[in-house]
Amino acid sequence: MYKLKWLAPTVAVSVFGLYSFAAEEKGKEADKQALAKDVNAAKVSLEKGLSAGEAQGKPISAKFEIEEGKFQLSVYTAKAGNFYEVIVDHQTGKVAKTEPITSGDDLTAAQAQNEAMAKSKTSLHSAVGQALKANKGYRAVSVIPSVEGGQSTAEVTLVKGSNWKTVKEKLD
Repeated sequence: MYKLKWLAPTVAVSVFGLYSFAAEEKGKEADKQALAKDVNAAKVSLEKGLSAGEAQGKPISAKFEIEEGKFQLSVYTAKAGNFYEVIVDHQTGKVAKTEPITSGDDLTAAQAQNEAMAKSKTSLHSAVGQALKANKGYRAVSVIPSVEGGQSTAEVTLVKGSNWKTVKEKLD
């Protein structure tokens, strides 16, 4: 009986861990569905957000997201060696706010995205257009460039109703 004392706590921790994982996955799925609903209801497309962001520099990525409980369209731009997060109003298509990106994970991401765009010959706007042309009825949720095997590509996330899809488009 002494040897089985570890069994109850181990089982309890395992069950709690599985429950926590399941709850986290359920929460992520709920967030994803809320984002899909918001994207489908947005008056402004990701492509128009990219165009609006051009006023603040060269777009290097864009995405619809729920940030601190608020739905927004965020475009990262590069201009004169600096990086910016441009928030585009998803109802009007006008720039609502521009903030410099100066540190942390956002700066690391912006630098990598800028490097990918520096090697590209195609704009993110064109990449999104190609992805949408090949996937009728979908809306673009995000476009993120990267360099894979020396080649610039853009990962375009799409949604149609509650169906999600990610496609890669060559940028050179």
